[in-house]
Amino acid sequence: MSVFTIESLIALLGVVLLMVEAFMPGISRRTLGFTAIGGTLIALLLLAFAGDAQPAFVAPWHRLDSLAFFYKSLALVITALVLWLTLECAPYLSRFTLDGKLGEMFSLPLIVCAGMMWMASARDLVTIFITLELVTISFYILVAFARKSALSLEAGVKYLILGALSTGVLVYGIAWIYGATGTMSLDGIAAALAKPGADKATALFGAALLLAGLAFKVAAAPFHMWVPDVYQGAPTPVTAYLSVGSKAAGFIVLTRVVTAFTAEGSQIAAEVNSILLVAGALTVLLGSLPAIFQTSVKRLLAYSSISHAGYLVLALACGAGGRFDIGSSGIVAFYLATYLPMTVLGFLALAIMRVNGHGEELRDFQGLARRSPLLALVITLAFASLAGLPLTAGFIGKMFVFLSLADQGHWGALGCAAVAAAAGFYYYFRIILSMYTSAGAEDTPAPALTLSPLTKGIAIALAAVVVVLGVYPKPLQKVLTPNAAAVVAK
Repeated sequence: MSVFTIESLIALLGVVLLMVEAFMPGISRRTLGFTAIGGTLIALLLLAFAGDAQPAFVAPWHRLDSLAFFYKSLALVITALVLWLTLECAPYLSRFTLDGKLGEMFSLPLIVCAGMMWMASARDLVTIFITLELVTISFYILVAFARKSALSLEAGVKYLILGALSTGVLVYGIAWIYGATGTMSLDGIAAALAKPGADKATALFGAALLLAGLAFKVAAAPFHMWVPDVYQGAPTPVTAYLSVGSKAAGFIVLTRVVTAFTAEGSQIAAEVNSILLVAGALTVLLGSLPAIFQTSVKRLLAYSSISHAGYLVLALACGAGGRFDIGSSGIVAFYLATYLPMTVLGFLALAIMRVNGHGEELRDFQGLARRSPLLALVITLAFASLAGLPLTAGFIGKMFVFLSLADQGHWGALGCAAVAAAAGFYYYFRIILSMYTSAGAEDTPAPALTLSPLTKGIAIALAAVVVVLGVYPKPLQKVLTPNAAAVVAK
C-alpha cells in the first residue's frame, strides 16, 4: 500500500466517523474514540512497511524521503495520543458542548493528521498552502469546540482573526516569490535563487513575508502573542495538539522552505539566516521571561511552547552543521521527537486535574504527590526534561541547539538561549516544588486522583521514553542522519 493511500484513508476515516456520529446519534463516544485510535495505530503500522511506490499523479507534488517519513510517523503518534487524551477528558468536555457529544473531537484530528502527513511531503508552495490551511481551518473548529465556555469561544475568535491575517501574509509572500523566481516548486526556487541574475530584492521581500506567515503557524516572535490566550481557552487535548502537532507541521514546512532559500549559491541565504537568528533569539526570550510570572499552569505551558519554538528556529538558522551528522533539519526533528512525550505528559496532568474537579492554577498542584504519587513522578520527569535537566531527552535536544550555535559562532543568540534556559529551570521547577508541597494541614487526608490502568500505562511509557532518549539518544539520532536509508521520490 502506498503512503499516499494511507494518508487518504486516514482522512476518509475522519469523514466517515463524522457522518456516523451525525446519522447514528446513539453511538457511544468510546466507540468513536477507540475506532479513531485504532485507525491511527493501523496507519502507523502500515506506514512502517510502506515503500516508495506512489500513484503517478501525486509524484510531482508528493516527496518521500526519510524526513517526510519521520514527520508522518510523528503526526500519527501525536494524533493517537490526543485522541486518547480526549477520551480521558470526555466527562469534563461534554459539559461544555451544546448536546454533550464529542464526535468532531474524534473525527477532525484525523483530518488534521492527514493534512500534516501531506504537508510533510509537500514539494511546492501551492501544496504547502493547501495542506496548511486544511490543518489550520480544522484547528479553528477544535479550538472553539467547547461552545459553553466563554474562554473557548474567545480563543476561537482570536485564532480565526489572527490566522486569517497570517494566511494573507503567507499568500502575499508566495506571490512575490513566484514573481521573483517564476516557479512554485521548492527545488525550482532553490535553483532560481542560485542564478547570478536573480532578482535579490524581490526574492528577499517575498521570503520575509513567507517567513512571517509561517512564524505565526509555529508561534515564533513577533507573531506569537495569540498563543497564551488560545492555549488557555482551547480544550486541553486541542491545546496539546496545537503545542506538538501544529508545531511539528509548521516546522517541517519551515524546514523545507528555509532549505530552498539557503541552498548552495542562494543570493538571499545570509539574509534569511540573519532573520532566523533574530527571530529565534527574540522568541526564546519572549517565551521564557513572561512564563516566570504565570500562575496558570496552562498559560505557563503556552509561553513554554513559544520558547521551545525559539530553540527550533535557532537550530534552523545554524544551517547544515556537521558535529552530530544530522544538520539543522535533523536537530529540529530530534527536538520535536523529544518534545512530544514530555509535553503530552504536561497536558495529561492538566486533563486529570480537570476531570477530578480541580483547576489549572499553580496552587491546584499543591500536594499532588500525596494524591497521586505516580502522576507526580511522571510529571516531574516531564517538566525536568522540558527544563533541560541532564539525563533527560530535553537536555539532549537543547545541547544539540547550543553546540550548533557555538559551532557557527552565533554568540549573541547563544546568550539569549542560555538566559531562556535558566528562566526555564525556575518556572518548571516551581510546578515540581508545588506538587511536593502540602496544600493544607498535614493531618488532612488528601483526596486521591483517579487514573485508569490505560492512562497509567501510557504515562509510564511516555516517561520511559523521556528517560531513555536522555540516556541513549543514538537510535533516534541515527534515523535522522542524512545517510540514513532514505526513500527518494522518483
